[in-house]
Amino acid sequence: MTRGLHLILGDQLTPSLLDECDPDRDVVVMAEVRAEATYVSHHPKKIAFCFSAMRHFAEELRDDGWTVDYTKYDDSDAKTSISEALEAAVKEHDPDEIHAVEPGEHRLVKELSDFKHEVTMRQDPRFISTAEAFEEWADGRKELRMEWFYRDMRKQTGLLMEGDDPLGGKWNLDGENREAAGSDIKLPEPKTFEPDEITEEVLDLVEKEFGDNFGTLRPFKFAITRKDAEAAFDHFIEKALPDFGTYQDAMLTGERFLFHSVISPYLNAGLLDPLDVCRRAEQAYHDGDAPLNSVEGFIRQIIGWREYVRRIYFHDGPGYTERNGLKAKRSLPKYYWTGETDMRCMSEAITQTRDEAYAHHIQRLMITGNFALLAGVDPAEVHEWYLAVYIDAYEWVEAPNTIGMSQYADGGLMGSKPYVSGGNYINKMSDYCKNCSYKVSKKTEEDACPFNALYWHFLDQHRKKLGDNTRLGNMYRTWDRMADKQEAYLKRANDLLERIDDL
Repeated sequence: MTRGLHLILGDQLTPSLLDECDPDRDVVVMAEVRAEATYVSHHPKKIAFCFSAMRHFAEELRDDGWTVDYTKYDDSDAKTSISEALEAAVKEHDPDEIHAVEPGEHRLVKELSDFKHEVTMRQDPRFISTAEAFEEWADGRKELRMEWFYRDMRKQTGLLMEGDDPLGGKWNLDGENREAAGSDIKLPEPKTFEPDEITEEVLDLVEKEFGDNFGTLRPFKFAITRKDAEAAFDHFIEKALPDFGTYQDAMLTGERFLFHSVISPYLNAGLLDPLDVCRRAEQAYHDGDAPLNSVEGFIRQIIGWREYVRRIYFHDGPGYTERNGLKAKRSLPKYYWTGETDMRCMSEAITQTRDEAYAHHIQRLMITGNFALLAGVDPAEVHEWYLAVYIDAYEWVEAPNTIGMSQYADGGLMGSKPYVSGGNYINKMSDYCKNCSYKVSKKTEEDACPFNALYWHFLDQHRKKLGDNTRLGNMYRTWDRMADKQEAYLKRANDLLERIDDL
């Protein structure tokens, strides 16, 4: 008799999750199911990445002596849901126990909790922080700011520490990481990989089943095995990490990766270990191969933001994605699904997302996210868009970054202020404005950058809620000194909002 079934989900492709199991007696259950592939209109590259990585992982497990009960999406006995796949495995193997690592989405936690047979779930050991530790940290705090959490994570891991003090004397070197990139800068390319036979089979399947989804499927050049993901990270350490920090907020027309690692899909699917990549980046600093500002910025994204948003998601509970603190109700403009807009920054970010299933954090936060917030788009629609279009998007990481960080819809739980800006910030950090139909230097004219008037309109509209925010005090004082221009700004903004789909 089989002692236990162990469920492995598509973002849990880590062999160590099976350390407590016995390959001689236990069965691993994996399934490509309709519910997971269709609950939002996922980018075809994301579906292909998940399915191919799952199939490769299953083969690796079999090679290591595991029995894997695997169902493909197009099998004759394909399953519609995780619980249906698990029930079929129970009937087939008659286990004594069923085990799973806690999923990263509340709906899946509920599905396993409601399963007709008891499923023993344990916290995901791949995350450094724990739910219990976070709740203890959060208890009694009025503000759950990432910066304070990050400092505790540095102390806990010892990364970039000298005793109890941060290496270099500062916890955060973000002030050194805001340079714009010139067109003459030499940029590396991320390491890419040609599809093998398994991946080609998956690509054909995705093309057939999901060809109408937003996004370009081919070419597909992501790593889909642990070995290739490690090679991609090695490439980043050597070629891009030295300049990552300085230019991590920069944006350039036609340059889609700059110095970014593009390893988030591999981390979030379990192909790379987060603490291991941080230690390897730290070693690059100690070896003299990368400066401190780059290494600190990289490590902060992982043990800071990544760990923090995981805990915020579970701390706040299943209702988090329904938060709408600013009562935004406008529909998502249609060009989020086409990229067809005269706003060059929006077009660049969206067409890149369509082609690559990827955009870096500033494109997401200060271009597409900033515009949606200024335009008053319903955060639930923004959330669904981000969850659908990015290859690294799973609800635990995407929802806090969208609902909280990007849309300020959680009432300030995550962010101390809304992340909004006019066109000047975009012009400073990119070359997008140079070839835009709209003029960033103009404010209220017909050809003025839409971000400019929408910025002041946003502050004016939400003054009752945001007026006492100390981080916005200077901007509200500036707005008050613009009394003779306020009417023109508000008229321009309202005109833009009335024809929001045609900008």
